[in-house]
Amino acid sequence: MRKILRFMVRLSVITKIFWRVTLIKSERINAYLAAPGAMLPFQELNNYIGQCGLPESLVELIKIRVSQINNCAFCLQLHATEARAKGETEQRIYLLCAWRESSLYSASEKAALEWAESLTLISQTQIDDELFERTRLHFKDKELADLTALISLVNTWNRFATGFKYYV
Repeated sequence: MRKILRFMVRLSVITKIFWRVTLIKSERINAYLAAPGAMLPFQELNNYIGQCGLPESLVELIKIRVSQINNCAFCLQLHATEARAKGETEQRIYLLCAWRESSLYSASEKAALEWAESLTLISQTQIDDELFERTRLHFKDKELADLTALISLVNTWNRFATGFKYYV
């Protein structure tokens, strides 16, 4: 039974990879076609993030904000569309680049956004103890680890999309 379950999970991941292969149009290369084995762990992490327990709205906000910082048009289009489909408001999507000045985001969302910005811009910001403690006030250890995995994953997707010039 476990082997069947593992096979079904793997099949689900492969199906999602196939979807991304057909979705992505690139000026350079499609990494899913060029190195499907390399892309599989990223897709598995993406599946994990989807069921790890982080609020869906927070996940979508992080995907958009990290993609904004990285100037990734392909990912911005994809994640904003997904966020809208999952019920995120236009106003919160539009104001995300100015989240510090907005009352539309909760304290935990603001902590996550600050953490995401600092990790994305790590060579410029460094992660000091004060930031870590501020973030930790809002997230348990597992949640913070999951949030960090999400941020790392989005940064990875952004590098593939910008490096290989994925079309919007």
